[in-house]
Amino acid sequence: MSLEAPIQNGQARGKHFQDDFESPDFYQIDDLLNEEHKLIRAALRDFVKLEITPYIEDWAERNHFPMEMVRKFGEVGAFGPTIPEQYGGSGLDYISYGLIMQEIERGDSGMRSTASVQGSLVMYPIYAFGSEEQKQKYLPKLASGEFLGCFGLTEPNHGSNPSGMETHILDKGDHYLLNGAKMWISNAPKADIAVVWAKNEQGRIHGVIVERGMDGFTTPETHGKWSLRASCTGELVFADVKIPKENVLPGKSGLGAPMMCLDKARYGIAWGAIGAAMDCFDSAKRYAMERIQFDKPIGSFQLVQKKLAEMLTEITKAQLLNWKLGKMMDEGKATTPQISMAKRNSVEVALNIAREARQIHGGMGITGEYPMMRHMMNLESVVTYEGTHDIHLLILGADITGIPAFK
Repeated sequence: MSLEAPIQNGQARGKHFQDDFESPDFYQIDDLLNEEHKLIRAALRDFVKLEITPYIEDWAERNHFPMEMVRKFGEVGAFGPTIPEQYGGSGLDYISYGLIMQEIERGDSGMRSTASVQGSLVMYPIYAFGSEEQKQKYLPKLASGEFLGCFGLTEPNHGSNPSGMETHILDKGDHYLLNGAKMWISNAPKADIAVVWAKNEQGRIHGVIVERGMDGFTTPETHGKWSLRASCTGELVFADVKIPKENVLPGKSGLGAPMMCLDKARYGIAWGAIGAAMDCFDSAKRYAMERIQFDKPIGSFQLVQKKLAEMLTEITKAQLLNWKLGKMMDEGKATTPQISMAKRNSVEVALNIAREARQIHGGMGITGEYPMMRHMMNLESVVTYEGTHDIHLLILGADITGIPAFK
């Protein structure tokens, strides 16, 4: 996997303004990063400026998922960067992974969703729970972008309570029969494989790999979204789908297996959402210095300065929290409640900053000339998926009190 800056392959098209983004670093957090971290971040920032920001407003307006980005993400090393090189990954640490997610979501949450689902929810369970044959068969193709994957846990009747899932597998001797449905599945309409969680006859949850083309497997697309419009979302429907026994993940069963995957995804979201916040802050700061009212820049007014100061404060606090969480992830010490705190905090910070930045832009803030409304709409999904805002409060509450409020 190459993490070098991509070569420009032609003049960018689209109506988006020149991407001159500069990342805020008020507490000199760069001093906590090594040179590899900085090179990776620079490569992804260049990639986003070349491949995403010139086109993203058009993609979002048209509700278009650019399939060509799947291969491009593979080429730049955005898929499964923590997966070992022998399986097509880059063998990077979790700080690097976080920085990659931050830069991609600075471009768009839907684009980050595509990458983090592939890495955290598809490649990770195959790597952690799969057989050697499964790893060799799927991981290199997922890493390169030859395959796109999705993760099937949420169901029509079971969102925050995945233990109640109704999707099930029936042992038929030399294969399983899979029946049920999943919904709100990122990447589903275009996915080549799906890592799906289902109960066996004893009620034990197992992961199975479902391949496009299997009889009885369909992936209807979800339409009418006002959020994540550059990402494709759909259902997974299983009607007597024959699952070869070699497609069952043998390494772990039970609800803990998909929850481990969600921890990885939530960690990436914690970094990613702050990328969206940074983009809104950067745009608001520039606009405040350029927009003249009452014969001076609006950035000279106290209320605008208050908004900008609060934005920078919250971004800085989140940067430090995410960095410390990344160190704990690398040491294998991060807990689910700690990851929940970071995910919840980052998305709340990002949503608040998007709304304040929109106000600084005035009426112009609702147009596609600036990124805030798109980020705001996207973040309304991010605040819900991979554990809702309130569920993460309850995860923390249970850790504080020892009393689970959601059981």
